[in-house]
Amino acid sequence: MQVIGITGTNGKTTTAYLIASMFDAAGIPCGMLGTVAYRIGDQVREATRTTPEAPDVQGLLREMVDHGSGACAMEVSSHALSLRRVDDMTFAAGVFTNLTRDHLDFHADMESYFQAKRRLFEMLPDDAPSLLNVDDPRGPSLAGVGGRPVTYAINHPADITPGPLSFSLDGLDFDVRTPHGTLHVRSKLVGRPNVYNILAAVSASTALGLPFDAIERGLKAIDGVP
Repeated sequence: MQVIGITGTNGKTTTAYLIASMFDAAGIPCGMLGTVAYRIGDQVREATRTTPEAPDVQGLLREMVDHGSGACAMEVSSHALSLRRVDDMTFAAGVFTNLTRDHLDFHADMESYFQAKRRLFEMLPDDAPSLLNVDDPRGPSLAGVGGRPVTYAINHPADITPGPLSFSLDGLDFDVRTPHGTLHVRSKLVGRPNVYNILAAVSASTALGLPFDAIERGLKAIDGVP
């Protein structure tokens, strides 16, 4: 089962829902662990925390495998990384969304907060894609940490970038240029933050070899995130 770890201050939940929808559309049942819910097969359970304690993480992943899941989109919080809840996991990919002020009641300062996020990428196997938002000032510094870096951005040169953006209250409409070609995004999600979430999800899905038609169908299937 491919586990895609998603970390960052904002956007983890939406990115997880998008990735799960893309895998489902590709015929690969995708479980989910995150802030809103834990999804195992057809079951949806209320989440007790973004990333559960280590034994619970392993138990939930085992249940997903037993239910036939081929992938899991997993939010990985800075608390979980600091408290070693995901130690010794083999992630198929790691996603960095952004870093803004948060959780400074737990982390001593912003640098400590970032170092916790960095641990996810230190854990990646050499060939696992590391999907990095390089519009965030911290994103480029993760490129040499671990895994195979794939960058995405709106405002800076990157491996994955959007074409002209069309915003409306009905949703988003734009092309995404990737190293493997261009795909078209039509989504009911609104606003610039969701462009970043979509780019993160497209980056992960294309890096893991999902076909463009499944990615496009997965995007269309998400009306919103609880």
